Amino acid sequence: MECCCGNKEMDSRFIDEDIDLSLIDNVIAEYKDIKGSLITILQHTQEIYGYLPLSALDYISKETKVSGSQVYGVATFYTQFNLNPIGDNLIMLCDGTACHVNGSEQIEEAINEELNIQNGETTEDKLFTLNVVACLGCCSLAPAMMIGDETYGNLTPKETKKILKDIKSKSLAKEAK
Repeated sequence: MECCCGNKEMDSRFIDEDIDLSLIDNVIAEYKDIKGSLITILQHTQEIYGYLPLSALDYISKETKVSGSQVYGVATFYTQFNLNPIGDNLIMLCDGTACHVNGSEQIEEAINEELNIQNGETTEDKLFTLNVVACLGCCSLAPAMMIGDETYGNLTPKETKKILKDIKSKSLAKEAK
């Protein structure tokens, strides 16, 4: 399948599982005639699938008559959207100016070492996904990251590794129950 913006090279970077597109028919029907509702449609679609499959983006484009490049552009512009399945714990590491100047690169290296993943990747156990983002809006806590709804600030590499280990052990304990 070729992605909605006609770029086969870009298409190859994303996973697109065999999905039931009828699951988003109600969402599209409810919002397709409301001007400016593309973000809402994408949010609901991501809630249904856990991410935005490329075939869903193509389907949304076709059904709403919004160009594929516009749908794809919105889906890739906002950090809330994921084009690949994500782990149970989404790590959003800030690399805005304040965080960058205060050591976000060292925090990213600590995450890479601890979890053996790079930006945009998910651990084999599907427990963590790392996304380096432009800004989390908490510059006074630089360097900072969010994992789920929790914000962690004034990070050091050592503290970052401890946070990740704690989350992993809690997840494993939860699974054992």
